[in-house]
Amino acid sequence: MGDVNENTPPATRPADSSRPAPAGRRLSKRIGSIAESATLAVDAKAKALKAQGRPVIGFGAGEPDFPTPEHVVSAAQSAAADPRNHRYSPAAGLPELREAVAAATLRTDRIEVDPSQVLVTNGGKQAVYEAFASVLDPGDEVILPSPYWTTYPEAIRLAGAREVEVLAGADQDYLPTLEQLEAARTDSTRAILLCSPSNPTGSVMSREQLAEIGRWALEHGIWVISDEIYQHLTYDDVPFTSILDAVPELADTTILLNGVAKTFAMTGWRVGWMIAPKDIVKGASNLQSHLTSNVNNIAQRAALAALDGPMDAVEEMRLAFDRRRRSILEKLAAVDGFTVPTPEGAFYAFPDVSGVLGRSIRGTEVTTSTQLAEAILTHAEIAAVPGEAFGAPGHLRFSYALADDDLAEGMDRLIALLDE
Repeated sequence: MGDVNENTPPATRPADSSRPAPAGRRLSKRIGSIAESATLAVDAKAKALKAQGRPVIGFGAGEPDFPTPEHVVSAAQSAAADPRNHRYSPAAGLPELREAVAAATLRTDRIEVDPSQVLVTNGGKQAVYEAFASVLDPGDEVILPSPYWTTYPEAIRLAGAREVEVLAGADQDYLPTLEQLEAARTDSTRAILLCSPSNPTGSVMSREQLAEIGRWALEHGIWVISDEIYQHLTYDDVPFTSILDAVPELADTTILLNGVAKTFAMTGWRVGWMIAPKDIVKGASNLQSHLTSNVNNIAQRAALAALDGPMDAVEEMRLAFDRRRRSILEKLAAVDGFTVPTPEGAFYAFPDVSGVLGRSIRGTEVTTSTQLAEAILTHAEIAAVPGEAFGAPGHLRFSYALADDDLAEGMDRLIALLDE
């Protein structure tokens, strides 16, 4: 390179390392306002303590403990050797995978969508963010039933909008009523977020509830963003219903979110998707083309094998989760001060622990569920996520996606500690 002279445009001059850094804040306000994922933070802390040799049992991560089904792994191994997967592919997803998602949606949910309405994303979280980014503007409001998954409010705020929380407690099985939703509606309401089966509560909305909410949203021109990633994990013969199956007329103002992570034990593969009207998918695809471009092709081929392959392993995992669900409910019900609604889906128990707050645990008064979570991690060496992370203080979330022996041992430690 030649020397830089005074006529060199400022944008191309090398940085002067002798100049002081700008004073004041370093992070942008937008990024500085983002809270760390509480569920991942609890899981990371538990793993760090285990690495130190402490016998911590983690109930924090929403992650199946099973290996990805063998036929899915084999498909990925073959895909890795195929040169066509070594190159860029369409930002919206491999055409074959988009077709498979559309076919699975028709087969499982009785909803007919065109592959052009499918956008394949880097995990479900990217689908959540892009859904909000695609339909929200600054000043918009999103009705957010709580307890809610920790990522929802952060994604809403990143889109410049504001969440309006609607709390449904244990006495309602954590399911909001239409009256509550209507009371939260304003002229600024742009969307409502639904998650059924629910993370963190495991509650499942009935067809009747979804139809009532769907007709209300249709009447008021409100977008419905429905996270259905736990759709294959329901128990006690409780059926899953998609909002678009309940109210097909909502098709032009609904975004469905889903992925392979929970159903096929593929959390680390990072393949999710959104199904939406074509103009929304086009806009979100444009965003993704700049944000990440295509999802890893090997992972997409694995997801394709999962959707097109047998469901035997999925049913085996569901039955194991159901067994663990019944076990953890029996244990939690034995804790004086816990109120434990029966979860009908996902793999979480979400007891109301307000009856324990105010007690002293090994010499320290515990007044919040955050303090209770810290106490049971310190003294019982089990990790759970406090309800504050889900907009529901006075609760704890326990994932039962862990080995049966660990679940039993962890619950026995909890009972022993709180019985002292």
